[in-house]
Amino acid sequence: MTQAVESARGTFTVEQRWELFHRWGPYALLGIGTVLAAGTVSAVGMTRGEVYASGALVVAALVLQLWWGRAARARPGPSPAGTLYYALRWAVGFALTWMNPLFAFHAVIGYFGAERLLPRRLVTAGLLATAVTVAGSQSGGLPPRDRIGWMVFGAVLSVNVALLFLFAHLATLEEDRARAQAATIAELERTNTALQQALDENAALHAQLLVQAREAGVADERRRLAAEIHDTIAQGLTGIIAQLQVVVNTADPRVAREHAVRATDLARESLGEARRSVHNLVPVALDRDGLPEALRKTVADWGERTGVRAGLTVTGTAEPLHEEVAATLLRIVQEALSNTARHAKATRAGVTLSYIGDEVTLDIRDDGCGFDPRVRPVRTGAGGFGLDGMRARAERIAGSLTVESEPGQGTAVSARVPLVRHD
Repeated sequence: MTQAVESARGTFTVEQRWELFHRWGPYALLGIGTVLAAGTVSAVGMTRGEVYASGALVVAALVLQLWWGRAARARPGPSPAGTLYYALRWAVGFALTWMNPLFAFHAVIGYFGAERLLPRRLVTAGLLATAVTVAGSQSGGLPPRDRIGWMVFGAVLSVNVALLFLFAHLATLEEDRARAQAATIAELERTNTALQQALDENAALHAQLLVQAREAGVADERRRLAAEIHDTIAQGLTGIIAQLQVVVNTADPRVAREHAVRATDLARESLGEARRSVHNLVPVALDRDGLPEALRKTVADWGERTGVRAGLTVTGTAEPLHEEVAATLLRIVQEALSNTARHAKATRAGVTLSYIGDEVTLDIRDDGCGFDPRVRPVRTGAGGFGLDGMRARAERIAGSLTVESEPGQGTAVSARVPLVRHD
């Protein structure tokens, strides 16, 4: 686009210079021809009558040029007035060159601006007429005085006409190139406009997709919470109600005490599940620390609570992640460790956070009893959302989650997500 603007500025400057030439060039060339002709009156052999006649024609040429300087403002293109001006100027130049060949400096102006003044059908004729005047001057003056003079005049005229057609052809090619350039620039401008419109549409579509993704994420989170509440808190409350009904309906103090203790244990467990669900919903740890530090505290707290030896390893250069990515990875670790504590009977567990290029990987391993990943576990009232929930979390941010496990060989959960930096 910058080159196009510079090209347009350059074209504008050339046009301005041509305007200056068409306006003042005839005066300058007439002046040069007049001075040279005046200095060669004796050498050329001009008679007194020719001198007076040439002086009158010079005045006529000046008047004609002054008239056209005003008339041209209202007639910028080819017109009958322009054709009349061109014809009169050629006639004056021809007559002056007839009397003194050096007046051809004025006649040569006919080569310039023919297309500006004459209709297309008369341009060639006007240029040929100018070529006759100039060839007459170059061959020694008009009319030729003998046969050799006519031969020289014919040869010079032929060369002028050939050069005229050659330059006309080159001018046509240059004009075609200029038109092609203008068309290319116009096409580039249209393409840039279309590209900008496409970028604007893509930006709007991207914003719409983000809204839809956020809505989908909210819906997924609601389904996850619904499933988790159903599987934990609701089941716990159902159990509590059942135990309390036994307490109400029995007269045996020992049985009542036993079921009351069970109801209390279920209440404590349900409270713990409720707190865990709230903690998963709002990862408070990320409000104070980055992901590595939050994971380190989570793993340490989990190890102290369960008595399982656990540790965190961070590889690569840690970078601040987008809050949604960090929250997703933290929740996957919490869910995986919760499953380990609940089902694995492990003695050791390890979490590895790796920053690799444009990806972040998370590996959670334990040396527990393991399981067959091909067998879908039975959902129980004490269970959580499990592997399906972790996989859904990873996929929601364009990631993936894989599980490797064998009975008696421990379990490894691996999550890979894009490295989206914090805004």
